[in-house]
Amino acid sequence: MRKLLAIESSCDETSAAVVAEDRTILSNIVASQHELHFDFGGVVPEIASRAHVRRIIPVIEEALKAADTDLKELCAVAVTSEPGLVGSLLVGLTAAKTLAMSLDIPLVTVDHIDAHIYACGMGQQESAFPCVGFVVSGGHTNLYDCRSATDTTLIAGTTDDAAGEAFDKVARILHLPYPGGPSIQKAAEKGDPTSYQLPRPMMRADKPHFSFSGLKTAVLYAARGVPGTEQLDHTPEECVPNLAASFQAAVSDVLVFKCRQALKKLGYKRLCVGGGVAANQHFREQLTDMCRRHRVELLIAPPELCTDNAAMAAIAWEYLEQGKTANLDADVLPGLVRPHVSR
Repeated sequence: MRKLLAIESSCDETSAAVVAEDRTILSNIVASQHELHFDFGGVVPEIASRAHVRRIIPVIEEALKAADTDLKELCAVAVTSEPGLVGSLLVGLTAAKTLAMSLDIPLVTVDHIDAHIYACGMGQQESAFPCVGFVVSGGHTNLYDCRSATDTTLIAGTTDDAAGEAFDKVARILHLPYPGGPSIQKAAEKGDPTSYQLPRPMMRADKPHFSFSGLKTAVLYAARGVPGTEQLDHTPEECVPNLAASFQAAVSDVLVFKCRQALKKLGYKRLCVGGGVAANQHFREQLTDMCRRHRVELLIAPPELCTDNAAMAAIAWEYLEQGKTANLDADVLPGLVRPHVSR
């Protein structure tokens, strides 16, 4: 069985995985940087890229060891080259190029967004495509028409904050630790999601896109008061669970509504959802309920494959089967998202 090494360093996780040709994950090592960015409430690009430099070789070595694989057994090297933080992406790409050149094996560059959607179908007997693909993370809230793993078209995105970014910002308002997603979910367990009437932005049939900046501001005003009145300089502790639960419910309602809207528009009966926010339990439950009611097959990545990881770069096998590899002069494309891909 042929094996490839996959490398992921698009943001603040340094990850390497060994994946077999049948898409079996032989190892998937992730070195998180949460402790480095904790005090800042978000990812600091320069800190992230420096951490990747320190960690990339040990992570690759650990992935090979965990998979009981020698470098000489590899048939290709896959690496995330877009989108993401430019410095972070360059670390992974440089490592991948070095290995591909020294081992004289193909280099495959992978789109981070396509990989998140592909992760939903890993372990399935049948292909996950065609489908509506939904990536919900700290940097992206995007819906795609996915005709195949390598042929996707963006149909809706966020006009401001991504859903995961809104979770991080609201966590700061509520004095909850970074990353915001797990912190808000935990706080919401003790809260009442109906206690605050927060807005559900752009939930109209003629508005396919997303916007969470106004919702974030509504949480701020609910927590500390509106301008022109006496405002608090901090969120009262007793308000945190209810605000967390109400915010989580509002985001979930919008995300689920937009998924249903996309499914109706495209006529698909399959929905694939990935990205860090897809690990949120309330969101997963709401999605499951919607898909059951409308007889839609839901493929949602397991929690360990929702957040950034190298195993999802197994999509590289699709490129290899089509004979599509990258040259050693390949570069990164750090922009947030591209409108269309057909590779």
